Amino acid sequence: MQRLFRPSAQLMLWCGACVLFLSLGIRHGFGLFLQPMSLDNGWGREVFAFAIALQNLLWGVAQPFAGAFADRFGTARAVAGGAVLYTCGLLLMAASSTPWLLNLGSGVLLGIGLSGTSFTIVFAGVSRAFPPERRSLAMGICSAIGSLGQFLMVPGSLALISGFGWSVAFLVLAGLAILMLPLAATLTEAPATRRPEGDLTLIGALREAFSHRGYCLLSFGFFVCGFQVVFIAVHLPAFLSDRGLSIEVGTIALALVGLFNVAGTYLAGLWGGRFSKPKLLAGLYAARAVVIVLFVFVLPITSWTAYIFGAAMGFLWLGTVPLTNGTVASIFGVKNMSMLTGVVFLFHQLGAFLGGWLGGSVYDRTGSYDIVWIAAIGLSIAAALLNLPLHERPVARLRLATEAG
Repeated sequence: MQRLFRPSAQLMLWCGACVLFLSLGIRHGFGLFLQPMSLDNGWGREVFAFAIALQNLLWGVAQPFAGAFADRFGTARAVAGGAVLYTCGLLLMAASSTPWLLNLGSGVLLGIGLSGTSFTIVFAGVSRAFPPERRSLAMGICSAIGSLGQFLMVPGSLALISGFGWSVAFLVLAGLAILMLPLAATLTEAPATRRPEGDLTLIGALREAFSHRGYCLLSFGFFVCGFQVVFIAVHLPAFLSDRGLSIEVGTIALALVGLFNVAGTYLAGLWGGRFSKPKLLAGLYAARAVVIVLFVFVLPITSWTAYIFGAAMGFLWLGTVPLTNGTVASIFGVKNMSMLTGVVFLFHQLGAFLGGWLGGSVYDRTGSYDIVWIAAIGLSIAAALLNLPLHERPVARLRLATEAG
């Protein structure tokens, strides 16, 4: 019986998944640092929230350039450079005693470092190693392993903060982050994995994408995703603390997001190979709106409803990533995938910037997160409606190249 993955593709899949395990797992616990760092340094919540928002903004701005670099020079080099910057950012966060140091470490270095060590780069490299019919499943598996890091790293970060303080916790996390450097060496792409897709320059690829209605709608949907996930990841522990629940409850809720995200992303990748990816995206965004409404405005906020919310949001958390990236690959091919998904991800990070920063800004001014929760619900409904009319039909250039090849 033919094996699902070739050995070289397996190596890229599992090592790429380990990169995501570390990269996404470490940053998923940053919300736990908001209160101890703010209290120790005498900051309002907006200081830390702005640093995380800046991180997400620069991550998004740098992503298309990191993607173009990876498309030109290879996934391995892009991930290696990102790993070094990521580690340096954590080291600087450990020494942050002023807002500008925090912004430099968390915002600038980590933001740019993430552009080389996250989904866009890893998924594009993995996608080029698999045929189209197995691409969505490969990304789902890779994303699921990365999501496991979000589950395991959150309680680990809390244990480090509780036992040694937030500064030492960042030093330990930096020691873990540098492990992405040797993993990057395994992500070298074989020339045979690149398939002919017609002649197209980088500028031509961008022009083709932005003239495509579906690409623009996908970008807006990803903006909504970024707004929601970063707002929740950064502010959920503090939101629950304001309601009288312990920091342990917030930690468990975030850990459940990571745990159930494993199943959610795997199933999204699996179903994305069988059903319409845009329709699945529409259902996912609609379900997020329902979950937020029930948790924030209908049900009493207790430890158990917080856990249920974490589990439900986790199931819906990053299933958008293999579905969105898979749709881009289906429409435009994989030759310029890192760069094209990088541009879509820029919109995700614009939303992430607003979600992270507005959470702290609105809270400092009103003493409540209600306005931001309402915005998250409205955006989710809009994203669901805009994804419904999308299709995955390849562009004419790709169809002609496929027929000729």
